[in-house]
Amino acid sequence: MRTSVRRLALPAAALAAALALTACQSTDQEPTAKSPEKPQHSTTAPAATPTTAEPTPPPTGGNPTGAPSQTPTPTPEPTRTTTPGKPAPSTPTTTAKPRPPADGDDAPASRPCTASDVKVVASKVTRPINHLALTITNTGGGRCDAMGAPLVGFDGSQAPIRIVEESKPQAVVTLLPGESAYASLILTGEPGGDTHGMTVRTIKVNLTADSMETVTAPKGTYVDDGAAVSYWQRELEDALQY
Repeated sequence: MRTSVRRLALPAAALAAALALTACQSTDQEPTAKSPEKPQHSTTAPAATPTTAEPTPPPTGGNPTGAPSQTPTPTPEPTRTTTPGKPAPSTPTTTAKPRPPADGDDAPASRPCTASDVKVVASKVTRPINHLALTITNTGGGRCDAMGAPLVGFDGSQAPIRIVEESKPQAVVTLLPGESAYASLILTGEPGGDTHGMTVRTIKVNLTADSMETVTAPKGTYVDDGAAVSYWQRELEDALQY
């Protein structure tokens, strides 16, 4: 009986030892449990708590949303300094200067131009045809008036030719020394009929009733009974309109 008990006890002890060895190997093969990680302490300083500035109340009529309004800063105007005792410069005013009288008299000239005051010239013009230009130039030392219209005749004729009345200017032409006046000399009238035409060599120009100047006519000057003369004009273009 005892021998049987011992035999049973040995296998039981061997089985227990084997189980213990197996448990140790199983324990050795299991992965070691990870220890819980320690919380890492950050070396960064905690952010400062932002300070909330109290909003500035907007001015009357300002931005209703409370956002700060950006009001442009006005640029100060430069201060103008005036040197005491010196008036501010003014823009010079340009005024037309009246023509100074040649003889020192401010009153209008009343003396008519005579042959001793002026030089008379008869010249051809391109337009209009059958016209000559009479020019008188003041060669004296004082001013004179080109009165009315000249009395014109040709060669030995006794009667003056016709005056174109519609050419009368609004004012008498006054000539200072060196200035000129002009008259248009119409050589022929309308073509046709018995006009008694002829070629002339001289032109007689009566400036006044007792002052006459005779000038040479341009070569080939042909006139007839329809010849006429205009009043004295300030400009040649005005005279040649007739």
